[in-house]
Amino acid sequence: MLNDISKNKLLYLMLAPVLIFFSLFHYIPMYGAIIAFKDFSPRLGIIGSPWAGFEHFKVFFEGIYFWRTLKNTVLISLYDLVFGFPAPIILALLLNEVKKTIFKRSIQTITYMPHFVSLVVVCGMIKEFTVSGGLINDFIAFLGGERLSLLLESQFFRTIYVSSGVWQHIGWGTIIYLAALAGIDTEQYEAAKIDGAGRWKQMRHVTLPGIMPTIVILLILEMGRMLSVGTEKIILLYNPTIYDTADVISSYVYRVGLQEFNYSFSSAVGLFNSAINFTLVVGSNWLSRKLNDTSLW
Repeated sequence: MLNDISKNKLLYLMLAPVLIFFSLFHYIPMYGAIIAFKDFSPRLGIIGSPWAGFEHFKVFFEGIYFWRTLKNTVLISLYDLVFGFPAPIILALLLNEVKKTIFKRSIQTITYMPHFVSLVVVCGMIKEFTVSGGLINDFIAFLGGERLSLLLESQFFRTIYVSSGVWQHIGWGTIIYLAALAGIDTEQYEAAKIDGAGRWKQMRHVTLPGIMPTIVILLILEMGRMLSVGTEKIILLYNPTIYDTADVISSYVYRVGLQEFNYSFSSAVGLFNSAINFTLVVGSNWLSRKLNDTSLW
């Protein structure tokens, strides 16, 4: 190890800021997770606070909000996985078939742009578009529908959340897939053409298998974030009238921890969420390694 460091000093020097960042903001703060097992008091501190064991976990599991927050978190995550994850792949495949460089770059630029817009601005746009006098309701009224304040109707929240996420991130998500597509050997396409394969069959038998390892790795990473539904976006969009479909584990942790100052209970809920995410990423990695020999580790 020391010999490798001496040979690659510059590489390890470049890696140092990353290690320092994760150490300071991800690993060292994990010590604070111990308050999930204590009745934490800021006056007594983490060490001085009395032990509570698994009492906070028990209260959460037996509470009236457990199944509601878990169901909403799982459903929003599943919808995002089903509609959001394939969207960049489909766009990358379509862009790969475009031969006119100017048109291709224009589409890429247009689809990338929403990713760089502040989440606060995006949520503000969503609110403006979904009010009863907004653009979406103008279109609904044009088709003969009834005007509604969509963010006050619980049945529309998941659709708004997922579709706006797809719009914001679809272009950014194509970058890694386009890079993977560029790495496919062109001789494979030439061999497929000689065998009589059209563009559709080339996509099925050359393009998709060529980027499948990339898809699998990103899917494993996505599984690790499955229950970590975007806290900021949920909080910026939801309101008490739609808690039945919009309230997720992360927003519940925010309300209980920062608004009600119940730090130990909110830490227990957050720790439960992290444990489920860890289980999902390990399980999906194991399954991927068994099925197609592609995995993170």
